[in-house]
Amino acid sequence: MLIGLALAAAGSIAFSGKAIIVKLAYRYGVDAVTLIMYRMLFALPLFAAMAWWASRGKPPLTRRDWLGIVWLGFTGYYLASFLDFWGLQYISASLERLILYLNPTLVLLLGWLLYQRRIGRLQALAMGVSYAGVLLVFGHEVRFDGWQTLAGAALVFGSAVSYAVYLVYSGEMVKRLGSLRLVGLATTVACLLCIGQFVVLRPIGVALEVAPQVISLSILNAVACTAAPVLMVMMAIERIGSGLAAQTGMVGPMSTILMGVWILGEPFNGWVAAGTVLVMAGVFLVTRYGGK
Repeated sequence: MLIGLALAAAGSIAFSGKAIIVKLAYRYGVDAVTLIMYRMLFALPLFAAMAWWASRGKPPLTRRDWLGIVWLGFTGYYLASFLDFWGLQYISASLERLILYLNPTLVLLLGWLLYQRRIGRLQALAMGVSYAGVLLVFGHEVRFDGWQTLAGAALVFGSAVSYAVYLVYSGEMVKRLGSLRLVGLATTVACLLCIGQFVVLRPIGVALEVAPQVISLSILNAVACTAAPVLMVMMAIERIGSGLAAQTGMVGPMSTILMGVWILGEPFNGWVAAGTVLVMAGVFLVTRYGGK
């Protein structure tokens, strides 16, 4: 139990560190297309190895399986990651993490829209509390940055929606292929899409002109904040279940805020504190009573 909780907490904190590393890399003048290309370039061997390991001794994939993997890789890892990186150019790491943390509420809403799944009163109230928290922090930031906060928040919210779509549609494939195999294959597809996007949109020479610090930060992002957390969370779910792992993951937003204050020098005030409490309380209730 303790090992599972530790893995879930460590995975959540590592995932949260991604925003900090991205914000640091932007200080060296790199753009989102180039930065996400480097992240996925260094992560590609790790995810390809994960897919190979999980596929050993398993039946070959059908054409339907491959179409599903490509779709999930596009929505869950390519589009969600790119919109997130792009949005981080305009908003703080704290606001980004709070928006992404709305993901369970978006999954609930998509289940209602697509499958007519009922949303209980407590769930609806919890969702309202979560969105009120995000709006509190958003309203505070928009007073200072105006359109940049609007654009960044919209992009990150689009990232959260894209990942929620992935979660909603991945259930059947997870049962058929297994979570590790599906994640390895879908993220491999996403890596190739990010690299291909760079080749189409940027001259190759741009990749050679980035500061050495961008390369170092991208390697750290790929290993410590991309591949390692995936494995840690998977191992945690095996030990303590998805529900408890999700609740333990509530350390994520707080760790991002603390790292943002300590490493990036982002402000921490009553608005951010109150918004964080509301978001975490609402998401806790949604995950706690999601099946009731």
